Amino acid sequence: MSKDTGKYFIHKLEESKEQFERTIDCKHTAFDDLYPYMNEQPQFFWYKRYVAWQELLTTVKHAEDLDVNWKDVFNDSQQSFIDKQVLDAKVLDEWYGKERKEA
Repeated sequence: MSKDTGKYFIHKLEESKEQFERTIDCKHTAFDDLYPYMNEQPQFFWYKRYVAWQELLTTVKHAEDLDVNWKDVFNDSQQSFIDKQVLDAKVLDEWYGKERKEA
């Protein structure tokens, strides 16, 4: 694998992580632009979180397939959530860790 490929996937991991975090924070994402008429639906926020989570897991899977060290982009608890692959309320509540809760 070339250095460029590794850098590319690290960049994509960072983008996927940011997109997922924007869904946790209920901020605007590119997904909102695809379905603007859905913004008024309460279930849309959960749906877009699941889409962003799946994008993140898919990017991690591709990074693993190419032997790119994806774990450096995430803290230990985030790595554990990704390894378990299940998006639940605990992931949303604890994604940022204690530092964010105290801030």
